[in-house]
Amino acid sequence: MSEKPLPAGILPTDLPDLFFEDNSVGRMKKEVWDASDAEIDAILAEYGVPSPVEWGKPGAYIQTTTRWQVEQNRKKNDIVYIPVGCTELHGQHLPSASDTLYVSQICEGVRRYTARRGAAVNLALPPLNYGAHPYHHVGMPGTVIVREHVVREMMIDVMLGLWNDGFRKQLIVNNHGQLWVLESAVQEFQKRYQLPGIFRVIDWHRAVREFFRATDRGGRLDTNFVHADESETSLGLLLHPEMVDMAYAVDTEGKSYLPDGHFDKSVDPFGRPSRWSEGEGHFAIEIAATPEGVVGKSTHGAAEKAKRPLAAILKYLTLWNDHVLEAFPPGTTPPVEEVTLRTAEEMEPYLREPLSEGWKPVYGLPRIGQGTEV
Repeated sequence: MSEKPLPAGILPTDLPDLFFEDNSVGRMKKEVWDASDAEIDAILAEYGVPSPVEWGKPGAYIQTTTRWQVEQNRKKNDIVYIPVGCTELHGQHLPSASDTLYVSQICEGVRRYTARRGAAVNLALPPLNYGAHPYHHVGMPGTVIVREHVVREMMIDVMLGLWNDGFRKQLIVNNHGQLWVLESAVQEFQKRYQLPGIFRVIDWHRAVREFFRATDRGGRLDTNFVHADESETSLGLLLHPEMVDMAYAVDTEGKSYLPDGHFDKSVDPFGRPSRWSEGEGHFAIEIAATPEGVVGKSTHGAAEKAKRPLAAILKYLTLWNDHVLEAFPPGTTPPVEEVTLRTAEEMEPYLREPLSEGWKPVYGLPRIGQGTEV
């Protein structure tokens, strides 16, 4: 029997159940999927990965760059990436800042790469070193839980301040289980202020979920991504090995009360009816089932296993940068009257270069719409 031909617009892989779309994103992913190990190493080298975290490095973040240089950089590229993480127990072998470290080092790699091309993407220092958490994290030592409305309002205020400073294309890059809070922040921001721009949140692991496949489905990891496990330990061993102590790595398993198949794993690898965050009570909370702070097999971690997922997200975040700038060059936004209920005339002074003649700060803009504040 002959094989059924693939539909148009689909790119096959070496796995029968894995396909990529025939568009720029899918082609990029397929290129990374098909790349040799040497080619993956070359991609990481282009981005300077691994490199030490650059929170205190001059010129790496908006807040560590002289003001005149910030303004010059923005005229070449007015996109800002906002990495967000949390403080959360990641076992005895990893630091509690793991999520914030991973996402910062990824965004820093993209900044280095785009800087070498002459128009660096801008980075804002992580506003969430402490983040929101799902209920089942309650009580875990080393985990600091910030109330959801506080996180939401923090993100809205950060977005508004960056918009006022001319950064009207914003990507929140998330590395923690708080996606629903960040999504609501983006929606509330626009309901409250109705500003032209591009505002997006991305869970970077989900963006490249194909590269976290387990070996039983043709991937390179022994287990599916959960928490402080093989996947996250591998990321730590590659990005900041000096902060990892494998002598304390352990393997654990969570406790579920229902048959498998209803709720997905961390990066939604199976396309199950619900994401892990869409319920509580059907499994034991962490402090009861996995007080170690590990859910999975952290002893299986290895730096080599993190390389391909990192290459994929670095390439994707670069592609997003390029597509946004192609559509809206620096200093431009989507049409005011097509993305808000405001008029172009009303917004004209607020869209000028900050502190230029006739510019008005956004904080004086009359409020419209349905936004609510806590």
